[in-house]
Amino acid sequence: MDNASLSRKPPQASELASDEIPEAVRDHPYPEAGASQSKKKGLIWKLLGLAALAFGVSIWLHLNFNFFPATSQAEQSQKNPAAASSPSGSAASPTTKSKPATPDNLLGHLPYPEAPAADLVNVTSDGSIKLRKAAAAKYQEMANAAAYSGIYFAPISGFRSVEDQQHVFFDVKAERRQNASKRAEVSAPPGYSEHHTGYAIDIGDGSAPETNLSQSFDSTQAFKWLEANAPAFSFEMSFPKNNRQGVSYEPWHWRFVGDRQSLETFYKAHSMKK
Repeated sequence: MDNASLSRKPPQASELASDEIPEAVRDHPYPEAGASQSKKKGLIWKLLGLAALAFGVSIWLHLNFNFFPATSQAEQSQKNPAAASSPSGSAASPTTKSKPATPDNLLGHLPYPEAPAADLVNVTSDGSIKLRKAAAAKYQEMANAAAYSGIYFAPISGFRSVEDQQHVFFDVKAERRQNASKRAEVSAPPGYSEHHTGYAIDIGDGSAPETNLSQSFDSTQAFKWLEANAPAFSFEMSFPKNNRQGVSYEPWHWRFVGDRQSLETFYKAHSMKK
């Protein structure tokens, strides 16, 4: 080996040609810097995940516990005047149901609509007494069953219009010099009579006409038969003793409740009574 070879120094890294640098080093000249960037990216994703989790938790708390009210009470009152006007200052619950409006009763009587003329049929041969078709059919069945037992009904009054009731209440009240409250104990004001419905009928005993429209009717055979058998034909007494409407006891007054419309007519009215 000559002295020139011994005295030659090894080339510095800066003096190496680029094609003499290993490929792995050329592609990743700063391996430590690359690792640092990866760690930073991982930390950012972790922070974003934690932020999303915190946001989700806050939404859950708001929906379930209202921990974070979105608006102030003043803003809520502007958006919902009903809440501001309530004594507690809080909005009424959307599920709160208001009580149904109750119809005005008058002197213990409830309002009833007139039956349509097209639905009325004769109960007596002279056509003076009419009922709705369903009620008339059942009444005839009941009268026939009673006659089979030797009991003969005397129908006294069926459907009455509001105009008819005007006479029954006001004219008779004047004739008997009764005040309105006293008259209402035995007769409803116009617009408030069950007879308007076409489902109510006053019944007498053909063998004891002196008891017609009298509380003594309850001593007749006709009443005793009705008391025992009327429910089988869907008839019931409207005003028994100590009835809740305060109307005088009327053993002669019976009403039909044998179909949906008749049942709703009477029992819905009673359920809304004040």
